[in-house]
This record gives sequence, C-alpha cells and structure tokens, in this order.
Amino acid sequence: MTEDLETPASISEQFASIIHLEDKLRIREFLNNQNISDVAELVDEFDEFASQIIGNMSTHRAASVFKILDTSVQKQIIQELPPLKSAELLNELPADDRTSFLEELPSEVVKELIKTLDPEERKITLSLLGYPEGSVGRLMTPDYIAVNADWTMTEVLDHIREVGRESETIDVIYVVNDKGEFVDDMRIRDVIMTSPDKVVSDIIDYRYIALNVNDDQEVANQTFKMNNRVALPVLDDQNILLGIVTIDDVLWVANEEFSEDMQRIGGTEALDEPYLEMPIFKLFQKRIVWMVVLFIGEMLTASAMGYFEDEIAKAVVLALFVPLIISSGGNSGSQASTLIIQAMAVGEITISDWWRVLKREIISGLLLGTVLGIIGFARVIVWSQFFPEVYGIYYIQLGAAVGISLMGVVLWGTISGSMLPIFLKRAGADPAVSSAPFVATLVDVTGLIIYFSVAYLFLRGLML
Repeated sequence: MTEDLETPASISEQFASIIHLEDKLRIREFLNNQNISDVAELVDEFDEFASQIIGNMSTHRAASVFKILDTSVQKQIIQELPPLKSAELLNELPADDRTSFLEELPSEVVKELIKTLDPEERKITLSLLGYPEGSVGRLMTPDYIAVNADWTMTEVLDHIREVGRESETIDVIYVVNDKGEFVDDMRIRDVIMTSPDKVVSDIIDYRYIALNVNDDQEVANQTFKMNNRVALPVLDDQNILLGIVTIDDVLWVANEEFSEDMQRIGGTEALDEPYLEMPIFKLFQKRIVWMVVLFIGEMLTASAMGYFEDEIAKAVVLALFVPLIISSGGNSGSQASTLIIQAMAVGEITISDWWRVLKREIISGLLLGTVLGIIGFARVIVWSQFFPEVYGIYYIQLGAAVGISLMGVVLWGTISGSMLPIFLKRAGADPAVSSAPFVATLVDVTGLIIYFSVAYLFLRGLML
C-alpha cells in the first residue's frame, strides 16, 4: 500500500507557522531565502506584520522589498520600525526610490527622516528633492558608471568591477570628458566583445538620446517608449551628466499617471492614497467639488427646459424625448472624450493633430447620428400606430424632428468631446479634466437647445 505524498506547504503557510514563534533567527533565515516578489506578497497578506517582515531581513534585501511596496504600506513600516532600522533602510534605498517615497510625506516628517541619512546620501536626496515635482530630476539616480573617452576596454572593465556593485545598472556605460560633459553611451555587450586594448572613443558613434533634468516625467515615458531603452542619461543645460533614469522608475510613473487619469475621467480628483485606506471625509472632499460643478451644470438644463416651457405646454409629447436626446448626446461626447484622452496619454495624437481629429470626429458623428436618427424616427412612426392619441396627426413631422435632433446632438457631442481635451492641453491644463461626466453635462444643455430649436422648425404652425 503506497503512502500519500504530503503537499508542500505554501510560502504563506510556512510564514504563518513561524511568525508567532518569536524566533528571530529562524524568521530572518526564512525571509532571506525567499524571492523579493514573494516577500512583497507576504507583506500584503500579513500587513499587521509588515514592519516585522522588513525588520527581520538583511538591510539590502529589505530595501529591495520596500521599494516595490505601495506608499501607504511604506509609511506604515517606517512609522513602526525602530529609528536605527528605519535609518539603515532609508540609507540603503536607491536615491531615486528614496526621493519618490519622501515626496509623498509631509514636509515635517521629511525633515526628520533626512536627518537620519548619511551625509553623502543626505546631500543627494536634498539635491533630487530640489527639482520641480513631476520632473525627470526627481526620478534620476546618481548611481551609474561613467568612463572617459580615452580609456581602454581593460580600464573600463576594471572600473566596472570596482564600482559596479553600487550602480543602478551596468547594462549601459556612460562616457564623459574631463569636464564631466556627456559624450555618448555604450552597452556592456560592446565592452565585452571589443578587444581589450581598444579605446572607448573608437567604438562610440557620438549619437545619443538623453533627457534634460527639467523635462516632465511624461517626456521620459514617451522617450523610453519610442527608443526601447532600459536607461537614459539625464543632463543639465550645460550638457553635464547628472544621473540616469531607468525603465522601472518610468513604469511606476506611467502606472500612477494612468490611475490618476482614470479617476479624473470618472469625474473626481485624483486619489493620492489607496481607496480603502483613504479617510472617508478626505474621499468626500475629493468627490464633492466635481459633484457640485456637475450639479450646477445640470441646473442649466432646467433653465433650458424653462426657456422652452411654452413649446412643451403646447406639445407635451416633446417632453417624452428629452431623456433620449440628451443621453444620446452625452454618450457620444463621453465616448469621444475618453478615446481622445487615452490617445493623448499614450502619445498617439498631439495638439497639432487637432484638425485631423476634428475631420474624423465630424464623419464619425454624422454616421453615428444618422443611425440613431433613423432609429429615433422609426420609433416615433411605429409607436404612433399604437398610441395615436399621444403622437397626434403630425407624427411624421414629430419623427423627423426627433431624428434630425438626434443627428445634430450626437454630432455636437462628438465634436465637443473630442475637441475639449485638446483645447485643455493647449491651455496647459490636464486633458483628463474633460471627464465623461463633464462632457455629458455640457452636451445636455446644448442638446436641449438643439432639440427644441429643430422641433420648432418642423412643428411651427402645426403643434406649436
């Protein structure tokens, strides 16, 4: 008779079995033998032990885990760790990751934490924090390998062996002159595959792609995407090499930007904390401003209805189609604004493409409006056969008014939704502010004006 094999316990089960033993040596050994990503998952699963997990790891591995955690978890860990351990952790973090974490904290807390840094790390951190928020300067790290153009490959390899462990990446080597001015970059593959006595200047082509320290982080995102790089040099206005930006930092920024845009498109301010961890009153503050703005906008809809009160009183049937008209216009506007905001976010279109966008959206609006207009016209004709007392004898003219109105409102919604993000971008604002609810509210008001104006033209002297 064969014995059943026991299923190996998962990492979570193994950790759960030892965390309560208070055997620090065993916990430390267990954590230091796990993959960084697995430890990060343990922190998320056992959030009440987050600081203990980080505190029981070697400093280098703890920093590797810490930098990929959510900001809210990072704050919790720093608050709960003993001062000495938190200082060790912050000093071990790469300068760019440390800066990214500190800029999320209140200024009073930042001042206290900076005091715990080593003099050299403090100098680097203060330098990075001195650059504008959202700039490439906040992303860059000074941990890179730089060599001179007149060095041989042997000297380059010796230098890599000497300082490579402290560098963010050794995949790319940066070439500077005696003044620290950037000359070019080269891949580690080129160094390895080239004859040892070959000079750096012989294998570089002096054609490079670089970022300026004051560039917006969105520029870095687009540059990485267009050039398929793992790291890019960061220069000042005098072409001095200040640091490098790596692809992992840009991916974090892109993810944050995407989350913020999605929240703004939904008609709320961007959340700076995870939804479930944000205090309810702060969440209320983030949402109430847009709610009030949209409510005031919808009040204009009531004003528009009041302006056409006489027409509605004479032909009550017109009121039946108000929800149909304004929702169709709002939907088309929301569709267009979402498509354009997304296309601008990924760099598919720019401000200069506005005319091409407008032409496409006019055609799209006409096609969409025609289809909905035909459906609206058919709806009136069919329903009038069942409810003649509601639609009256002029149901054909009423159907035509509804159909033409739908075409006009959908066309207007499409144009408004597509042009508003571009206009806001041109004005220096965030295109995501032209959220779907905002566009829908705008089109609601104008849609009523279009509808009643068209109805007046078709039904004047008949029902009106």
